[in-house]
Amino acid sequence: MFAVIETGGKQYIVKEGDIIKVEKLPVEQGEIEFDKVLMVDGKVGAPYVEGARVKAEALKIGKAKKIIVFRYKKRKGYRKKQGHRQEFSEIKITQISA
Repeated sequence: MFAVIETGGKQYIVKEGDIIKVEKLPVEQGEIEFDKVLMVDGKVGAPYVEGARVKAEALKIGKAKKIIVFRYKKRKGYRKKQGHRQEFSEIKITQISA
């Protein structure tokens, strides 16, 4: 059984037992329930599947690798360098119910 869930403005295809990294959630550790389920085993919602739930367990919160944001305008002497590390939550999918 698989499902497509929406969290943090992104969509993820998940199966039971999957460990995925999503945008940071307000939970350090513990149970999380996603009710924005777009599809469960071929049943497509409009926009969400009625009564479908995906339960997950939050494992940890971390930061991704640093990326460099460099802005430059030729012949103008404009240079701006900035770094960014995006925070994420690592979750494990425990149950999918339709």
